[in-house]
Amino acid sequence: MSDKLWQFHGGLILDEHKKPLSEQPLKEAKIPDILVLPLTQHIGQAAKPIVKVNQLVLKGELIATATSSISANIHAPVSGKIISIALHPINHLSGQSAECILIQNNHQEEWTDLPPPLDFNSNPMDIIERLRWAGIVGLGGATFPTDIKVQGAQKAAIKTLVINAAECEPYITCDDVLMRQNAQQIIQGIQILQALLHPEKCIIGIEDNKKIAADILKAEIKHQKGQDIEIKIIPTRYPSGGEKQLIRILTGISLKGNQLPADKKILCHNVATFAHIADAVLNGRPLISRIITISGDCIKTPSNFCARIGTLLSDLIQQADGYMDQKKPNQLILGGSMMGIPLHQDDTPLTKGSNSVLALSLLETPKHTEMPCIRCMDCVDVCPVQLLPQQLYWYSKSQNFERAEAFDLFDCIECGCCAYVCPAHIPLVDYYRFSKSEIKAQRLKKQKSDIARDRHEAREARLARIAAERKANLRKKKEALEAKKSHQADPKKEAIAAALARVAAKKAQKKSTEEPKQ
Repeated sequence: MSDKLWQFHGGLILDEHKKPLSEQPLKEAKIPDILVLPLTQHIGQAAKPIVKVNQLVLKGELIATATSSISANIHAPVSGKIISIALHPINHLSGQSAECILIQNNHQEEWTDLPPPLDFNSNPMDIIERLRWAGIVGLGGATFPTDIKVQGAQKAAIKTLVINAAECEPYITCDDVLMRQNAQQIIQGIQILQALLHPEKCIIGIEDNKKIAADILKAEIKHQKGQDIEIKIIPTRYPSGGEKQLIRILTGISLKGNQLPADKKILCHNVATFAHIADAVLNGRPLISRIITISGDCIKTPSNFCARIGTLLSDLIQQADGYMDQKKPNQLILGGSMMGIPLHQDDTPLTKGSNSVLALSLLETPKHTEMPCIRCMDCVDVCPVQLLPQQLYWYSKSQNFERAEAFDLFDCIECGCCAYVCPAHIPLVDYYRFSKSEIKAQRLKKQKSDIARDRHEAREARLARIAAERKANLRKKKEALEAKKSHQADPKKEAIAAALARVAAKKAQKKSTEEPKQ
């Protein structure tokens, strides 16, 4: 196997803010009395509840089912009682609420009946169906249903399996800790997909700031005789953990525009996803917990917790000894400091895609006044997708969405590199997100309008067809009636003719009787 690495355009070298948190042991979070489970914890359609209020549920029991192919099941993280199915604040940029299932924990930890374990040589469809049942989604942040991604890779006959262990954003160390403490499950998950997909190459991409985790993975690969799994140490450079950027670094293949990794015979998954694949397949357990980083200089004791899905973030912050000086942070972010979303409050629940909560001070997130663009082109130099951020900014600000799309707006991965280096302190990514949301809203509006127009045209055509059929039926009836009249004798004329015939007959009879007498 080759040790050759490639480079992607741009990127940044950032302050990591990872030590000594990455070297601390993983903590088990306390299980709360009430757990809040949003029905949308994944890309696609929200799951549908299959439980009712006051119903008793067991740990691992299915409580909401996927409603479409792009959706994911949700399971009870604890045993207890369903106390509500109602709106609750969730982790969203808008700060709005969404429908959630609330479970009151009875602290019995009683498991439901789990499906039987599978092994590496099980039927591929059984393994894919197990991943779907377990509700596994991409745990790197994208939250795309794993079963759909694996099934697509199977159809595409992929040649390269990429394991994303980069974790390039500052502060976040949950994957680093996972690799150090649970390397066995990660390698088992990789071997399951190897047996399922039969890739020619299997590459783990890990940054050079995670040498301990890399050594542990190497030892585990040797222990499990995974000789065909290669580890490549890559330079620490943001955003090397982006899917397209990592694939470029490891394989030299560049994905353009709307191209998917499967188009190039590649499948890429986060290391945490592989750990839960192994747990679901080998142990029959659904995804009900994950590791999350609680960090930032406003947190007294930054920590990595293994916590149940549905635990409130405020509970986890309290288990990290709360905010420094009991003051709320200047900014609370879900995710990384570069690509995370601001949170309006901390009483929102942990979901499958939540890998980090950062409580940052004013020093870490200074407020700047936005100034006019000076066209310095720094944003162009750092853009990892090789876009023209300043042009996208102008068109987004002027709401010229057509031109923004022409400059490949939707190729932007929202990594934040451009905004980070902007000397005018322009929140460029916010403008791009606004443009994307507006374009999507316009497309949705047009789609609904097109559907309404098609329905109206179909209705008009149906009414016209019915009217034409009605006229045709009336015309046929009229023609049939006229034809019947033309072939049918008039009763009055027949009666008159009969009367005349009788008169004529009487006259003839009278004449015949009078002639002999004469």
